[in-house]
Amino acid sequence: MNLRTRRQRTIEVYTSSLNDIMFFLLLFFLITSTLATPNVLKLLLPNAKSSTQSIKHPITISVTGDLHYAVNNTPVEPSQLELMLKSLIANQTDPTALLKVDKTVQVQNLVDLLDIGNRLKIKMVLATSTSKK
Repeated sequence: MNLRTRRQRTIEVYTSSLNDIMFFLLLFFLITSTLATPNVLKLLLPNAKSSTQSIKHPITISVTGDLHYAVNNTPVEPSQLELMLKSLIANQTDPTALLKVDKTVQVQNLVDLLDIGNRLKIKMVLATSTSKK
């Protein structure tokens, strides 16, 4: 009778070399990710060059639904709008204008206002209203 005990084979996976491989892969991806320069959107971020703050008073340009223009609550003819704005920004270093345009005004009239602001180097901000629901 054969009474020998059977030896069971154990299966082992030696993973000591996998640690080295993972370390080198991690280094490779870290180095290549810093060298890659994706096409990103460059933003103009504000910076503070001086410690004093300048108080800005934006010019308010209002346009009603029937195309009546007003600058700082003063009625202005559309043909005289550019001259009026030029005289108001003469002594300002960084002029800003707040546009209050009725929602029924055609887009072309708004584009004309933005074109005037672009020619005079005025930063234009469009004021919107919240919808009441």
